[in-house]
Amino acid sequence: MDETAKARGTVTAEFAVALPAVLALLAMLLAGAAAGTTQLRIEEGARAGARALARGDNPAAVERTVRTLAGSSAVASVAADGEWFSVTVTDRVAGPLGSSIPWTLTARASTRSETPGTAAAGGAAGQAGAGGAR
Repeated sequence: MDETAKARGTVTAEFAVALPAVLALLAMLLAGAAAGTTQLRIEEGARAGARALARGDNPAAVERTVRTLAGSSAVASVAADGEWFSVTVTDRVAGPLGSSIPWTLTARASTRSETPGTAAAGGAAGQAGAGGAR
């Protein structure tokens, strides 16, 4: 066996050992990107939901707003404390690793009511929650 054949075999063995590590690194990078994208979506949904509550929208309209921005799998809950409203949005990370690893991300936004008299009315309706989950 000459030196060229030995070198070719060594390169093949090294590639076979390194390939799973490279694939695992790529999968982790893609899962991190999916988690970052999910977090950005639910943060935007929570902010938009809080703005809708401040304007005086009902919790059902807030949930529609949140699902439009955060995705159909996102769950929103609305809470009121005096004249302050808060919207909490949760969602799972999508993707191949997101389904095997139970990643649940949460975003919360709070705001004061911009319309007079809606804090008491919106608070009673808001305690039930737009999505029912907390």
